[in-house]
Amino acid sequence: MVAFALLAACSASQALAPEPADADAQAQWAAQCKDWDEWDKPGPPFQVSANTYYVGTCGISAILITGSEGHILIDGGPDNAAGIVAKNIEALGFRLSDVKILLHSHEHHDHVGGIAELQRLTGARLLASPQAAAVFASGTASQDDPQFAEHHAFPAARVDGIVHDGEVIRLGDIALAAIATPGHTPGALSWDWRACESDACATAVYADSLTPVSSDGYRFSDHPAALAAFRRSLEAVAGLDCDILLSPHPSASGMRDRLLKGDLAGPPSCKAYAEGLAKRLDQRLAQEADGG
Repeated sequence: MVAFALLAACSASQALAPEPADADAQAQWAAQCKDWDEWDKPGPPFQVSANTYYVGTCGISAILITGSEGHILIDGGPDNAAGIVAKNIEALGFRLSDVKILLHSHEHHDHVGGIAELQRLTGARLLASPQAAAVFASGTASQDDPQFAEHHAFPAARVDGIVHDGEVIRLGDIALAAIATPGHTPGALSWDWRACESDACATAVYADSLTPVSSDGYRFSDHPAALAAFRRSLEAVAGLDCDILLSPHPSASGMRDRLLKGDLAGPPSCKAYAEGLAKRLDQRLAQEADGG
């Protein structure tokens, strides 16, 4: 049974960082994949830290967190990449039937198009934000999505529960805090958890894209409530104390560069990531003010 609770002492305790993950597997991914690579290009899975694994493609992230009573998967890539994600999970030695919960970042086809097939393969329960739940049910982006006109439909998926801002998803010894981060989409979520091995822990954050991109004709400045929520999302991510930063597009947070340097826990910090995106939003608003 999934339990929801406010984030508490689970992330407050201090501990030494876990032992480094398999450097050879990380180097293999960096050698096989390019920056901003194809969404459906297979890439080898690797251990991020402790119980956290990268099981996505070369161009799109999918994150597996393993636990004593089953596993949690965040995102599933586009619909033609669900099989790649499934094979990566099995290649690490985990059973698909042990994936018990499916979560999401933002509700676009390149990140959640494969969720329906992964739900079928695993039997897992899909939990979604209220806004994303409607998108999963229809398989189409919502009309208040800045990129509504650009994103094609994807296979609809059954939503089994709603996740609200600040709630914690618990499964055995796993606890993931949900952070509502609307901006790139209305229903986007970011995630914060402790990647632990014995008593050694690191704080991992899967921060949503939060890029101010849109369909032609959409102006962020014409939507003051959504813009204010966007600002709050950036502030929320900037305030996170993350040892390891992951993002839906791995290149957005420089994952390959960090793997090549052999330091996945290196920069950017959550604060630097959010500040860079805030500058992009400011630039976009300045362009709109100039009639662009």
